[in-house]
Amino acid sequence: MPFKKYLLAGLMVWLPLAITLWVLLWLVGTLDAVFFGLLSMLAAVTPTDLAPLIERLHHIPGLGVLLVAAALLLTGALVANVAGRWWLRQWDRLFTNIPIVKSIYNSVKKVSDTLFSSNGNAFRTAMLVQYPRAGSWTIAFQTGVPGGEVQKHLGADLVSVYVPTTPNPTSGFFLMLPRSEVIELEMSVDEALTYVISMGSVAPAAHVHAPVHSQAISK
Repeated sequence: MPFKKYLLAGLMVWLPLAITLWVLLWLVGTLDAVFFGLLSMLAAVTPTDLAPLIERLHHIPGLGVLLVAAALLLTGALVANVAGRWWLRQWDRLFTNIPIVKSIYNSVKKVSDTLFSSNGNAFRTAMLVQYPRAGSWTIAFQTGVPGGEVQKHLGADLVSVYVPTTPNPTSGFFLMLPRSEVIELEMSVDEALTYVISMGSVAPAAHVHAPVHSQAISK
């Protein structure tokens, strides 16, 4: 039917653009909300003669994005030198001595250091794992290896993996599996994420030049 065919063709053209714009607008709105929250706090402690200026800043769209980006760049430049790293250590020491806050801060800091470290291994390898049952396969990402008390109870030669949900990969499941029960893939993390988000409809290209190997799945 031509009508249905043309409708689907038009949808395929506009849907990626619409989703991209929606994500960008959401990001801009979030950063603006953070900035406007800071402005409201600033307005509460500044003299009344500065209130009109602060109020005008509320009506400049996208200003929060520019200022937040500038603040991130400035912070990154500061902590790149010795003096900045000293201040960063004082900042960490302050938050790690506050009850309740230190638990949240330390947990988030460890995760961010692991994910964004240039020499880390988190989310740098795509894998095939059997989930949620044997014989049912899905894409997962290696996040590390078990350690500490967990490794003591489970033994060595295990891998920690994150199994994302689809089409929203920001939620998922954390599993610890024997290395012999996972298959490491040659595809990049970006290709694997595209495969997950598209629910398998966009298959990654075959890596014909990659060494072909497979691992037996122990049962």
